[in-house]
Amino acid sequence: MFEAKALPQTASKAEIYESLAQQLSGLVDGERDAIANAANMSALIYDILPDLNWAGFYFMRGPGLVLGPFQGKPACIRIPVGKGVCGTAVERRASIVVPDVFAFPGHIACDSASRSELVVPLIRDGEVLGVLDLDSPHPNRFDETDRAGCERLVRIYLDASDLTASRS
Repeated sequence: MFEAKALPQTASKAEIYESLAQQLSGLVDGERDAIANAANMSALIYDILPDLNWAGFYFMRGPGLVLGPFQGKPACIRIPVGKGVCGTAVERRASIVVPDVFAFPGHIACDSASRSELVVPLIRDGEVLGVLDLDSPHPNRFDETDRAGCERLVRIYLDASDLTASRS
């Protein structure tokens, strides 16, 4: 049985992300199912990272993103490419750190408590397959350390998972 290892409150963000990477690597080792790995990764991130109110995935399905495994309150089910932070990250093919979601043009408010957001696209062989989305009820929760740490986690997830975009 896997049990997430919490770090002391004095741990730096770099130490937290190093621990998350090690734990995620062990958690997904030998498992190729993309949904199972996304579910466990969402739970691990939500359990370990402080000050989150949502952590989860959206996957490309046809012309847009569709909700995948997550932790937090119920969420928007479909997001068009180019809309909101998630759709914009897909369109730009790049991670986006949003210090204040109310200042982001076209932000989609799935949870009115969210104040900041980090979205990392899942890109394999040049194709965007989805996004990892983290929300916080605190403004300015995410920074470049979070972006780099989550990009590393996404690489671990993609390397472990059999994930392809669905065109339907």
